[in-house]
Amino acid sequence: MSAKKSAPTPDKAELTAALGVEVTDDLLERALTHRSYAYENGGLPTNERLEFLGDSVLGLVVTDTLFRGHPDLPEGQLAKLRAAVVNMRALAGVARGLGVGAHIRLGRGEEGTGGRDKSSILADTLEALIGAVYLDRGLDEASALVHRLFDVLITRSAGLGAGLDWKTSLQELTAVEELGVPEYHVAESGPDHQKTFRASVRVGGKTYGSGEGRSKKEAEQHAAEAAWNEIRAIVVGREAEAQGEQAVQEAVQEAQAGA
Repeated sequence: MSAKKSAPTPDKAELTAALGVEVTDDLLERALTHRSYAYENGGLPTNERLEFLGDSVLGLVVTDTLFRGHPDLPEGQLAKLRAAVVNMRALAGVARGLGVGAHIRLGRGEEGTGGRDKSSILADTLEALIGAVYLDRGLDEASALVHRLFDVLITRSAGLGAGLDWKTSLQELTAVEELGVPEYHVAESGPDHQKTFRASVRVGGKTYGSGEGRSKKEAEQHAAEAAWNEIRAIVVGREAEAQGEQAVQEAVQEAQAGA
């Protein structure tokens, strides 16, 4: 029996339950077929065309949501918020939450190098699944899927300003507080096919945060998030202290005026 015929069929019920919408078996299989698997099995159709389509659908729905939800924001800020949601790190995180990796059809090479948890493959596969839903169920169902998966991230990105791009958020915060430019230091460990990266970030000569990841970029983002939270807490505490001192001074002045 050929590898093509003996390859495991994705658990349609499990994956569609996670997605909350059904698509035809052939579209589902195509959306889950990475080019490495297609190459090893006689040139099967890959998920790349569906990925291209899904990327456009995702971008449209997120853009429309931001446009309608933030009527006063300029184009540049809207683009920034969209980029914070529609990026590889965010998509891969959503895909991991859905358990997409277990269902991807991978070639032996990608399988052996941890492809099921590779952010680029997870992000591309999620976009392909969105494209498959669009083809099979139409824009309304695809839009509903995007909202189910990404509304939390859209809300979070708006609240953070730079959204999920923690490095940008940190740089903006340190600029406002005149603390200096963040500097990142990254160390790596582990074998070539399964490296772990650990990053730390220094601002004004002081280390504020550290983080780990499967890539240098991911580790830096986690470090930036930790630093942002620590510096923001310091700023909030300082502002609260200043407000308290001002309230005391005003109370003293009122008492003196009434004496």
